[in-house]
Amino acid sequence: MNTFQVGRSYATRSIGDYDCIFRFTVLARTAKTVTVYDPTNRRNVKRGLSIWQGNEQFSPFGRYSMSPIVGADDLEVAS
Repeated sequence: MNTFQVGRSYATRSIGDYDCIFRFTVLARTAKTVTVYDPTNRRNVKRGLSIWQGNEQFSPFGRYSMSPIVGADDLEVAS
């Protein structure tokens, strides 16, 4: 199973705009939650984890119809 690791950065694209990329860095984690830094709002976000197809995931802005979902397999690649 893929899990979130402290200090790693993860990214996902917006559903409505392909050029909009959300990036998050994991600051801390427990068995059920992950705390990430949200650079757009300059604050830490603490969210619950769920598992889908062997990957941990969380919704950084809450759950709504087109909310982004960040998965542990969405590791950001440095360019």
